[in-house]
Amino acid sequence: MNIFIKIFLFFLILIPNLRGQNDTDLKGPHAVEPDKGKGMIIGKIVDQMTQAPVDFATISVLAKVDSAIVTGGISELDGKFAIEVPYGAYLIKVEFISYAETIIDNIVLDNDHKLADLGQIEISPSAQVLEEVKVIAEKSEVQFDLDKRTFNIGKDLANKGGSAEDILDNIPSVSVDVDGNVALRGSENVRILVDGKPSGLVGLGDSGGLKSLPANMIEKVELVTNASARYDAEGTSGIINIVLKKDRKNGLNGSIDVSTGLPERYGLGVTMNVRKKWINYFLNYGLRHRTGPGTGHTIQEFYGDVPIPFTEQFQTRNRGGLSNSFRGGMDVFITDKDVLTGAFTYRLGDDYSDALTKFYDYDLNRQLTGISERTQDETEDEDDLEYEINYERKFEREGQKLTAQFQYRNNRETESADYLETPFDANYQRTEDPALTQRSLNTESHGHTLIQADYIYPYSKDMKMEMGVKATFGRIGNDYLVEQLTDQGWSNLEGLSNNFNYEENILAGYLIFGNKIGQWSYQAGLRAEQSRVLTELLETNETNDRSYANLFPSAHINYEINKGNSLQLSYSRRISRPRFWYLNPFFTFSNSRNIWGGNPNLNPEFTDSYEIGYLKYWSAVTLGTTVYYRHTTGVIERIARVDGEGITRTQPENLSTENAYGLEVTTTADVNKWWRVDFSANIYSEKTRGQIGDLVLASDAFTYNNRLSSKMKFWKDAEFQLRFDYRAPQNTTQGRRKSMSGVDLGLSKDVMKRKATVTFSMQDLFNTRKWRYETFGDDFYMEGLHQRRARQVSLSFNYRINQNKQRQRSDRGDNGGGGDDFGEF
Repeated sequence: MNIFIKIFLFFLILIPNLRGQNDTDLKGPHAVEPDKGKGMIIGKIVDQMTQAPVDFATISVLAKVDSAIVTGGISELDGKFAIEVPYGAYLIKVEFISYAETIIDNIVLDNDHKLADLGQIEISPSAQVLEEVKVIAEKSEVQFDLDKRTFNIGKDLANKGGSAEDILDNIPSVSVDVDGNVALRGSENVRILVDGKPSGLVGLGDSGGLKSLPANMIEKVELVTNASARYDAEGTSGIINIVLKKDRKNGLNGSIDVSTGLPERYGLGVTMNVRKKWINYFLNYGLRHRTGPGTGHTIQEFYGDVPIPFTEQFQTRNRGGLSNSFRGGMDVFITDKDVLTGAFTYRLGDDYSDALTKFYDYDLNRQLTGISERTQDETEDEDDLEYEINYERKFEREGQKLTAQFQYRNNRETESADYLETPFDANYQRTEDPALTQRSLNTESHGHTLIQADYIYPYSKDMKMEMGVKATFGRIGNDYLVEQLTDQGWSNLEGLSNNFNYEENILAGYLIFGNKIGQWSYQAGLRAEQSRVLTELLETNETNDRSYANLFPSAHINYEINKGNSLQLSYSRRISRPRFWYLNPFFTFSNSRNIWGGNPNLNPEFTDSYEIGYLKYWSAVTLGTTVYYRHTTGVIERIARVDGEGITRTQPENLSTENAYGLEVTTTADVNKWWRVDFSANIYSEKTRGQIGDLVLASDAFTYNNRLSSKMKFWKDAEFQLRFDYRAPQNTTQGRRKSMSGVDLGLSKDVMKRKATVTFSMQDLFNTRKWRYETFGDDFYMEGLHQRRARQVSLSFNYRINQNKQRQRSDRGDNGGGGDDFGEF
């Protein structure tokens, strides 16, 4: 790894300095003729205060006549360096992140002086950094703004070695269910972004890619629950923005992560940044192998004339695979005010899903009549490509800025599954009935283009206007084939196979005006979106072409009572368009008695969201509270029905209305210098009313969830974290979701002079995170228990390259240290 870093950096040192030469001929006055001899410059870089060697410091060799760069290198792990140069007169410049630049003059190499030994070169922290160490803090795990909360992932010990899915499941107000669906404040209608934009790293048409995205690639997660017109109107409950690691500091810096754990999983993560003058290179790579054993138990009772009135199902499964995620690019600082960024993202997944389901069938007297086993052997290959170009222009006027973005994504996924269903009698003896052999093939492709431009114009320090336009064009093709083996060979299963096309084109524009008068600040915005959604069922020639134009107003009013004490009132109107999987009628056949499908006739949901937020800082305590209300029309819920064969079919439907009220509380407290406590709770009520044909559906749900985290520092550079979460029972339109709780712990220790950290973590210490539910209708009752993943144990090692791990606490009067008055990705 050290050889790779040195070669990479050596190459990068030379290129950026050519910009400063203004294309001057390199054979100018500083050049050395080829027939002249060569000498060697050696030395050792150490910290002036500690005398410790400084590795990966940048050494530039400059011609004395005009200070043009000739060559360069970096220091070894022991601080030593050796650079071969032609005879001549030189300057040496030593640079290292957070240290003052050091210049060494009058170095001459000739026939009589072939070696220049500079001895021990002492470098010292810059004055700016020394001052920052006193007043700038380590970012706390949670940072508050009135319109968003930011969670710094590196501070959560329990997330080490995990995935993006693990991270989201451990963030207050966010939950991930047994199928991997993400919900915010109890609603699955949430928009998930990566670096402020849609991304293939999240997954194709859903959030399935989160389990393959390594946690070590993520810097922080931002929650925006009542977004302004600046953001897409998509996501009725809000926006989750995953921010990947990236830096623009001078020199080389980064980190290397290695992790392993049980159930079997291992990972490798590399994050690198190299900044030399006007070019910044960044690289993220994540390798993740995982296994995910899970279990399930379901009881179903059917009323009426059905072949099997009572059945019990037991399932064991293992979902896992190997994934590679790569993201690289560069920032080119064209001028001091113009930055051009190009980035490329590639994700390759090779996953599998094996399952065994046992069906125990009973008669009306609860006497066992038969047993059957159904096995699933599924493989999934996926590759995602993403290209993006971003341009940023800053003007002379403070705060005036123009940004433009272009992004193209191309994704392809192939799922192939084999099913074998074997019948047995009540004594578990093989019957004479033939086994049922089936297979499915699902091929899916995505193409997505995004074009966006945003402009900010400040009229004064406190008054500004924002405007922007955006266009997205997306197309998804899904070819799903289900076959069964008969005496005549493989034949299609009618009603399950289909070829489905989906197109979504959205044109948008927005305008925002904001101002501050005394202790009051306000912002009003309007976003317009024109949507066209086309679905095609090619097998049946069914087409659904819908176009609709909508306006989405937003408003935010802030009142700063005093320093560290603020109040905000906000409103926004939002939309939730049906997801691709919700529209596709055929895509899963893993359980022949419980079939899940989509509904191509779904309409979008519309939500009016109101919030009152209060934020208070004390010297050692931060308190954020929000009271919210959401009114939603066209609510989409998954509705289960049972046919005459006793098969349960579930598909999403538009219900009537939903009214949700809630109180959200988040607080952090420094009990003393070595103990910090974080607490969050979301208490809310949902009232849903709807009717589908003769089926009347209604629910009155009152529930809450909370998380309590305690982090203690002890010994030297060691931390211990204990976290507890609880989700209360909740009524649904067709049943009830039962309570769930869990405990996580983590222990970390800095090693290698605080350049590295070893972390041990355990998720779900008591193995209690199991989804339990009841679903019922006029003709059926179902009760289930499913565990998405069992207890996990992880051990990780993080090595930092030219990155200091600071330990001070944050200044609590800075409003969380982020963004403008209203927050921005």
